[in-house]
Amino acid sequence: QLVESGGGLVQPGGSLRLSCAASGFTFTTYQMGWVRQAPGKDLEWVSKIDGDGSHTYYADSVKGRFTISRDNAKNMVYLQMNSLESEDTALYYCAAQTDGRTRFVGQGTQVTVSS
Repeated sequence: QLVESGGGLVQPGGSLRLSCAASGFTFTTYQMGWVRQAPGKDLEWVSKIDGDGSHTYYADSVKGRFTISRDNAKNMVYLQMNSLESEDTALYYCAAQTDGRTRFVGQGTQVTVSS
């Protein structure tokens, strides 16, 4: 099970930190990530992080602004989002992958960037 939190309304240029609590599976064996879906747009992988945190991936649209991290002791994954833009408005989902396949997805948390 994956449960996201931390979404909300923020002004352009602002920051938010999303959190995802994982349970029910061996957390360290899963690559974790964040996917978002904006209205009328396709799903977009925003960021991923390996099981031990040694490798990360970012979509070009968020590089330099977002940072993914995980705390394996707490079964948590985070997405620090800075310099938010209106284009970042979307429903953000936490996802768990093994062997390149998505195994679990959370219910999503809404991020709205607007003045």
